[in-house]
Amino acid sequence: MVKKSPIFLFAFLWAFIACEEGDIKNIDAPDLDKELTSYVDPFIGTGGHGHTYPGATVPFGMIQLSPDNGISGWDWCSGYHISDDVIAGFSHLHLSGTGIGDLADLLFMPVNKEIDLTTEVNSRKDIVYKSKFSHENEKSKPGYYQVFLEDHQVNVELTSSRRTGYSKYTFAEADIQSVVLDLGFAINWDSPTDTKIILEDDKTISGYRHSTGWARNQKVFFIAEFSKPITSHTLITEGKKIEGKKAEGVKTSAQLFFDESTGREVQLKLALSSVSINNARENLDKQGFQFEKIKEKANRLWEGSLKDVKVQTPIDSLKTIFYTALYHSQLAPVTFSDKNDEFRKESDSIIKAEDFTAYSTLSLWDTFRAQQPLLTITHPNRVSDIINSMLEYYKTNEILPVWTLYGNETNTMTGYHSIPVITEAYLKGIRGFDVEAAYDAMKNTMMQDDRGLEYYKEYGYIPFELLDESVTITLEYAYNDWCVARLAKALGKTKDYEYFSTRAKAYEKLFDPETGFMRGKSKDGQTWNTPFDPKFSNHRENTDYTEGNAWQHSWFVLHEPENFIELHGGSEKFTKKLEQLFTESSEITGENASADISGLIGQYAHGNEPSHHIAYLFNKAGKPWRTQYWVREILKTQYSTKPDGLSGNEDAGQMSAWYVFSSMGLYPFNPASAEYEIGSPLFEKSTIDLENGNRFSILAKNVSDDNIYIQAATLNGEIFNQTSISHEELLAGGELIFKMGNKPNKNWGVTKVAE
Repeated sequence: MVKKSPIFLFAFLWAFIACEEGDIKNIDAPDLDKELTSYVDPFIGTGGHGHTYPGATVPFGMIQLSPDNGISGWDWCSGYHISDDVIAGFSHLHLSGTGIGDLADLLFMPVNKEIDLTTEVNSRKDIVYKSKFSHENEKSKPGYYQVFLEDHQVNVELTSSRRTGYSKYTFAEADIQSVVLDLGFAINWDSPTDTKIILEDDKTISGYRHSTGWARNQKVFFIAEFSKPITSHTLITEGKKIEGKKAEGVKTSAQLFFDESTGREVQLKLALSSVSINNARENLDKQGFQFEKIKEKANRLWEGSLKDVKVQTPIDSLKTIFYTALYHSQLAPVTFSDKNDEFRKESDSIIKAEDFTAYSTLSLWDTFRAQQPLLTITHPNRVSDIINSMLEYYKTNEILPVWTLYGNETNTMTGYHSIPVITEAYLKGIRGFDVEAAYDAMKNTMMQDDRGLEYYKEYGYIPFELLDESVTITLEYAYNDWCVARLAKALGKTKDYEYFSTRAKAYEKLFDPETGFMRGKSKDGQTWNTPFDPKFSNHRENTDYTEGNAWQHSWFVLHEPENFIELHGGSEKFTKKLEQLFTESSEITGENASADISGLIGQYAHGNEPSHHIAYLFNKAGKPWRTQYWVREILKTQYSTKPDGLSGNEDAGQMSAWYVFSSMGLYPFNPASAEYEIGSPLFEKSTIDLENGNRFSILAKNVSDDNIYIQAATLNGEIFNQTSISHEELLAGGELIFKMGNKPNKNWGVTKVAE
């Protein structure tokens, strides 16, 4: 037993009294000097279906330097999964939490022996330079990753700046010191089409890797410098050794050797570009090999990016979940333009980003819901850059982006959710982009004929026999239309406002009052798609829903929830159906049921984005205490500090952004409304330092695992009795104070609703 000093006992008693009196400002005092990065665990999400990577990057950085296990299973979309114990190398581009794998470009691997790179590789077992590793000899924190390679007896450390990745390899005493570069590495989803390696001098190599995959025209140029001279080398083209200092072909690789007598370390720094080797050279940090300084700078960048939101709670595990979520929400989109502002589009045109930074990895189907709204609070200037990037991509095909990867449009997922991002930004007062050009792009996108819009315009919905996933696509187009209408109204375009407002009611045509679900309807306007099973999901074809079933996709009416409630027959009938969603059996039918249907609470599927707003619908139906209950249940059951602590794909920050918002007690139910719904705050205090210099705090007195219900609230000292707060009110700063209790107050926040 440790004897405690009187000072310690006094501090303990003071903390206890403060808790009892609800003086939450003192609860977190012992941790005030602790770095926020110390709470971040990048391994969260690397298990289960989280699909995150543990490697080194900086906020929204161009480089994502991380280990690759060398197989292409679905749970290896990021290149790495915590269940694995083999590393094939460390590549410089990765995706965070997506459902499709790609990138893993420019793979380097330190080895302590000569490797036969002519070996044909058909699966991971054929990779001759791979190594076993143990998670006990592996660590990760923001901007830094370390692992010990058992087969090669090499300790690997990785860090990064915005456009340069740094690797430090520490070899065993007197071992051969060698590094493999494999540009033909294609285990992870894509295929090289043209590669090149050039030995420029005894410390510098350059080249490129062109490939096709999810990003159909991906071109990555690079330059890499080593900390000591290359003493000898082997070059391979198409499985054959070649002489000289240059290798070209579909698949090229190299083994480089260094003098082991000059110290155990070999360091590497690498920059890349979508444009050219010369641009990569310009992107390369000019300072020498100062690994520890770069590592510390990366940590400071993350610390600065995380400190905009501070939460107070005596429970460290909640801080770990929160700050890891905030970290994950800032991994994408990624910087795409070079230091000279140039970047490549899929058409191979080279564009100069005038007065903005170009971004890629735009997972808009996911991120428009919460990750993009979070950026409007924490990084509003970055939002205008993202919009300028989308407008530049628009010029290629005169259609706004759906899912942009490395400058390529993948057309992955449904709807055009660039549109709510633009509307939300403008209505929240974010400028820095040409709003008239943006509006024209939105209108043109919704008036063209691709991806079912031809049928949508003709019938007012998409008939199920004309296009799979017709219900989901119709509902999302209806929301996109509403967003166009909102911006049209703001810009004084009355006729457009009326036209798109009318089209935005397309959801009404697919609502079946008999079953209470959104259903596929034939082009005759009368016939429902039968047989109908609301639990049926088919991931591949012949389904009316995207990555889900009728239970999960019948609630996507963000823009007119009051009318949506009326379609169900009023608040009581609506909330009865909504409760059933959370209590229904979690059985999913269908031979090819999607793995994206995860994180089930009844038929609510938190592991995929279409469910993310649903718990907040109780607010709209006049029963906010049920929103408070179910939000807390989701926070409690769908997130943890374990590697499988995300219940589904992280999806470029969306899964984590939901947690960031909801744990503070807010959620952007309809992002383009510029309002936030009130949920159930998890922390005693959350403080947002805004870019305009103001500070907005959310306090929850007496909050606990049991005290999840709002009893009363004030905003800046005035009674606050509503279930939403505007972005304008948030930006003005101040304090939103909740008094929490263990029983619902059915009078708080209740307004008249449809009966």
